[in-house]
Amino acid sequence: MEYPVYEVSQINAYLKDKFDSDPFLNGICIRGELSNYKVYPSGHHYFTLKDSEGALRAVLFRNSAMRLRFQPQNGMKVLAVGRITVYPRDGGYQLYCESMMVDGVGDLHVAYEQLKERLQAEGLFALEHKKTLPPYPHRIAVITSGAGAAIHDILRVLRKRYPLSKVLLLPVRVQGEEAPREIVGAIRYANRWQLGDVILTGRGGGSMEDLWAFNDERVARAIYESEIPVVSAVGHEPDVTIADFVADVRAATPSNGAELIAPDQTELRQRLASYEKRLCAAMERRLKLSRQQLDALSSRRVLQSPMHYIEDRRLMLDRAQERMILAAQHHLERKRRNFSALAAALDAMSPLKVLARGYSVVKQQGCVVKSMEQLSVGQQVQLCLSDGNALARIEELEKEDMPHGTVQDL
Repeated sequence: MEYPVYEVSQINAYLKDKFDSDPFLNGICIRGELSNYKVYPSGHHYFTLKDSEGALRAVLFRNSAMRLRFQPQNGMKVLAVGRITVYPRDGGYQLYCESMMVDGVGDLHVAYEQLKERLQAEGLFALEHKKTLPPYPHRIAVITSGAGAAIHDILRVLRKRYPLSKVLLLPVRVQGEEAPREIVGAIRYANRWQLGDVILTGRGGGSMEDLWAFNDERVARAIYESEIPVVSAVGHEPDVTIADFVADVRAATPSNGAELIAPDQTELRQRLASYEKRLCAAMERRLKLSRQQLDALSSRRVLQSPMHYIEDRRLMLDRAQERMILAAQHHLERKRRNFSALAAALDAMSPLKVLARGYSVVKQQGCVVKSMEQLSVGQQVQLCLSDGNALARIEELEKEDMPHGTVQDL
């Protein structure tokens, strides 16, 4: 029995046609767990969908992957939508995925949590990076939709609370694919030209999809990099966006954001009135004290007659002179006593005292002779006595253990 012979590529092409013509395999949604998830430099994503009993290879091309709102990870339960067909080159079939969502939880929620965790790890939510709002802003830059209800609420609150501030509206789209780019551009533009002392950005309430522009990573980084303090006022009280975590101050609503930025003029007026009362009371106390001091000075004798002042000063001068003379006398007396004590001590050490007791000093050419080695027989020396001087000649020298020599007067 003879069988027809086919090429491998023919069989693969035949199977591909069968898969492509099967409506069940086109537009199919498959639940499974992600495994071996890889992103290639081309931008294509390759992975495997598996359950407890089987596995299916899948590919998500770059154009479709760019529409993902979350970052797929191994072990994540997903719903993958696409078509199953044969890849002719190797004959294997796989899922050509066109979209993907997290099973059981919305993909927006997963994307929100993933971005929040990543930015928090980078420190974008850290308190030390938060800037303080100016207490009395002169200019306020508002970044929101020019046609929404939020801008009207903001202007109403600002006019009521602090009409002195100037409000500059930078209109942007706050919903849709272009919204993040416009919000980022407005924040950077306000910083570049220093359009305000504070920036208020936000919008009214809505679904998570409506508020998604303020969960965009580009908006979060623009707020973090802003040199001007940023107040995020998105949605209603329960709504919390990534922008709220990064902003310097988070407001529950746009109206609340305006309240946080602008001081209340009623409170300011009350405070100024209180300051005025305190200032008036302080001035009255100061005037009263000054009057008392003036009365006390005016009652003094020196102010009633100038001569009284001169007489008082003369008395003070006489007393000062007496004290100076007495101090000088005490000082001189102390110096005299010190001089007498020093003179007595010096006199006690004088060589003349020794000469007066019968001793003499031998000198040779003006120098005192201290040793016999300085003398020689026949040498003339000078004798210094208490009442005069005498010349003598050495006739004999004797050592200490010999009888003393004699000195003959000349």
